[in-house]
Amino acid sequence: MTSPTGWTWRLLDPAGAELDPADLGVEVPVEDAQGEAESWLGEHWRTLLERGAASATLLRGDTVVYGPMGLSAS
Repeated sequence: MTSPTGWTWRLLDPAGAELDPADLGVEVPVEDAQGEAESWLGEHWRTLLERGAASATLLRGDTVVYGPMGLSAS
């Protein structure tokens, strides 16, 4: 569950269905700032892609900020 003001990512499979990060062997942190959340994704997108995530949506609490955004490098 996300905090009301925390920043985090929702991970999606190629069909757009939400993935449980635990099923991918990762823990998506809830950050205090948007930039921290974006930095986390920037550091981990390759691993997420390799483990089955195709895109990610940035959330602040339960509100979509932007996305889904593809994780593919192309």
